[in-house]
Amino acid sequence: MDVFCVAGEGGSVEVQQRADVPHADLVIACTSTDECNMLSCLIARRLGARHTIARVRNPIYYKQIDFLKKDLHLSMVVNPELIVAGDITRLLLFPDASKVETFVKGRVELVEFPIHCGKLEGLSLSELYARFQVQVLVCAVESGETVLIPDGDYILKAGDKLHIAASHQNMEQFFKKIALRKEKIKNAMICGGGRVAYYLASQLCNLGMNVKIIERNRERCEELCELLPKATIINGDATEHDLLIEEGIEKTDAFIALTGMDEENIIMSLFASKQSVSKVIVKINEDRRAMMIDELGLDSIVSAKTATADAILGYVRARRNSQCSANVETMYQLLDGRVEALEFIIKSENAYTGVPLKDLNLKVNNIIACIARGRKIIIPNGDDSIQVGDSVVIITMTKQIRDLDDILVKR
Repeated sequence: MDVFCVAGEGGSVEVQQRADVPHADLVIACTSTDECNMLSCLIARRLGARHTIARVRNPIYYKQIDFLKKDLHLSMVVNPELIVAGDITRLLLFPDASKVETFVKGRVELVEFPIHCGKLEGLSLSELYARFQVQVLVCAVESGETVLIPDGDYILKAGDKLHIAASHQNMEQFFKKIALRKEKIKNAMICGGGRVAYYLASQLCNLGMNVKIIERNRERCEELCELLPKATIINGDATEHDLLIEEGIEKTDAFIALTGMDEENIIMSLFASKQSVSKVIVKINEDRRAMMIDELGLDSIVSAKTATADAILGYVRARRNSQCSANVETMYQLLDGRVEALEFIIKSENAYTGVPLKDLNLKVNNIIACIARGRKIIIPNGDDSIQVGDSVVIITMTKQIRDLDDILVKR
């Protein structure tokens, strides 16, 4: 990597000056200490850095984050554990999916799910849309080692992983029609009582789910009992087979492995799968293990590192194109970074606004997946057009898209 390294303490003025922070466009503080991150960002802004991003994980600090952002002049605050908890909550609300990303402030979902043998196998995408009559769009497919943005002639095969864009209501209707809609999650068992577990349990309890947390540290159990009065807290080792059976793993709807050890999470999740738990989610700390876990048949994997990187990268891309005709609002990397999903907000008139999509000459491997206009969510056809003020979601295999017109063939 072409990186210039400076050894020293990030909270030191002298070290930051050596690193040329006064002329930096962006400073990111992501040490393991919240206080150091916030202090480093404060110093960076005082020295002249234009934008700062701090990783803040402590729930106490995060509850007053608006105050801290204003007082410390932070451009962005990233809480990896809260991001992962939100990802898991969306998966539990949509248990058919192996991944769920959201756009347009949660109104549009991009869902990944694998095709097993069934009524979808052998259909072309055109036949799929005609048969089920729901406003959805299959916008990316992973088939074996191949990743592509398909057209209507693509034939679905067993083992394909589809990425589908739709509003939440249409997505639910689609899965109901193809008979893949699992039962609603009512009971969730969480193994590990760290920060992700706290944020996740808070969200699930607020949604009315029954939550049980198994944590081996007694002091942490006592803390969780105070913080989460609606949850059941069990002091014990979740890697013990007998304890999981005793606590009713075979009756739970969802099992989420959130310890700090990848190996423990994988073993527990495999055991939960053998007990026919409807939804199993495993958190990994080392992204290199993701492919191995995928081979083991565990369908939903979450990673704090990946979620944090996506959040920061989305902010950076938004700042880079702030002078363009469309701003990047949200960005996700899909399928090991081979595909990107970006949400643009159209700020001004351009060559592509007001033009029917069928008359726009898109580059290969790009697709306009969704247009949000006011309260309307549009899965577009060739007669639709993009207007100023729209939120537009595109799926692309082109790298470093900065503006919406980057996906158009220049005339």
